[in-house]
Amino acid sequence: MFETDVIIIGAGASGLMCAIEAGKRGRRVLVLDHANKAGKKILMSGGGRCNFTNYSVEPENFISNNPHFCKSALSRFSQWDFLAMVGRYQIPFHEREHGQLFCDNSAKDILTMLLTECAAAGISIRLDTPINRIQQQQGGFIVNSGAGQFSCQSLVIATGGLSIPKMGATPFGYQIAEQFGLNIIPTRAGLVPFTLQPHDKDRFSPLSGIALPCVVSSARQTFKENLLFTHRGLSGPVILQISSYWQPGEAIVIDLLPDTNVLAELKNKRQQKLKNTVKTVLESYLPKRLLACLLEESLLNKSIADCSDPHFEQVAKQIQQWAIKPNGTEGYRTAEVTAGGVDCEELSSKTMASKKVPGLYFIGEVVDVTGWLGGYNFQWAWSSAWCAGQFV
Repeated sequence: MFETDVIIIGAGASGLMCAIEAGKRGRRVLVLDHANKAGKKILMSGGGRCNFTNYSVEPENFISNNPHFCKSALSRFSQWDFLAMVGRYQIPFHEREHGQLFCDNSAKDILTMLLTECAAAGISIRLDTPINRIQQQQGGFIVNSGAGQFSCQSLVIATGGLSIPKMGATPFGYQIAEQFGLNIIPTRAGLVPFTLQPHDKDRFSPLSGIALPCVVSSARQTFKENLLFTHRGLSGPVILQISSYWQPGEAIVIDLLPDTNVLAELKNKRQQKLKNTVKTVLESYLPKRLLACLLEESLLNKSIADCSDPHFEQVAKQIQQWAIKPNGTEGYRTAEVTAGGVDCEELSSKTMASKKVPGLYFIGEVVDVTGWLGGYNFQWAWSSAWCAGQFV
């Protein structure tokens, strides 16, 4: 049996970061992963450029049944701490909208940095190593794998969530938590496109490819970003953001012209005694195909001069308060993250350790902390992993 101080299951963002920190403390660390490559999700994120953090990281950028839980980790290892690490490796990066930070060249730069740090700290990483069983023993754990048995004092679960199963996502982390009696907040796909009801899909699928800036609201949150019509439904950053707050059966409300007062604009055109139709006026703001799907042809072809205030109000409401009830989401297949997970009430916010099981830690996406789109989930991975790495 191979003996070591710390075993980390999962060679992704949080697993590698935790290994680095534990290794710096002189701990003997073994990282195990069933995948054939470390950091797969790092490599594919951000279109291959890895949106590794954000200039502005606040607790409000995260969703959890315990909204205060993330505060400790985020304050003790912040975006500035990770940026200092990036700076030491002279990785070129750039800022996009809303403070999002991406590699100039490739996500490989971030993974190479992490693996280089692991090598410097003497970390052993074993890939293609599926875990069969975990047992608790006096003073630690025994991990039974396809490559034999390993024993450790501290066991860290950094297995991620259920999103993007083709990248190797499994429910393993949740199963381990349940094995040791920890509560799981029900999981769901987060940062994911919506599918539409059959009648809406038939109506709006011809708009596939149209993208425009919108404000989208649910019962709990509002975002302003680009919306994208797809063959199956609605996508784009604004939809991914709101999806993490949406509950099945709810409608969302979309303002397709958030920087324009449509009602006032139409009334102004009428006051100018223009002979244009409603369609002619609106086509300077929105695509023709979209207008044809949203508004009745008789209303679109009506002269501005012949329209009453109720006509204008009807047009403005459909454009700026368009309510639509999604059929569901695209699910874990395309979700960028898994919402829900190991209940934060079961863990120490300082150490990420289980309150019930000495020596057992959970970090990253497997925990019930879900960030917004924009580098927040990676920052949670770095922060929670750093905290656990100081104690394992």
